Amino acid sequence: MAKVHDSPNTWIAEHIRRFQETGGQPRPGVNDLLLTTRGRKTGELRRTALVYGRDGDRYVLAASNRGAENHPAWYLNLVADPHVTVQVGTQTFTSHARTATTAERPHLWRLMVSARPEYGAYQERTTREIPIVLLDGRDTTA
Repeated sequence: MAKVHDSPNTWIAEHIRRFQETGGQPRPGVNDLLLTTRGRKTGELRRTALVYGRDGDRYVLAASNRGAENHPAWYLNLVADPHVTVQVGTQTFTSHARTATTAERPHLWRLMVSARPEYGAYQERTTREIPIVLLDGRDTTA
């Protein structure tokens, strides 16, 4: 099995550790998951912790980067290679990630802002449109 590199961000790396220690419940009442992407430059596996929403059987992510002007690395990685590994609770599976279409985005953006109002503030801080990512179930092509 290939080595997985956790986020270099200290806060996120600590969050990943707590996620693993608590069986995927580091913050009761908050939907957290671990997302592993393949680095677009290095080819190495990269893991981060993210808040998610649900739209039917799909997981929904906001590539907010806390309102920074640049997209987060995990988003750029999955655009380059949409085959990702997801851990929700104690369950791990592969999935196919994609950016929501223009038609899908308004509904999904509202869903994410209702779950975590800070996303609205993040959007106000940046000139880029924060991408919404859909994890379309379990990937049967991997």
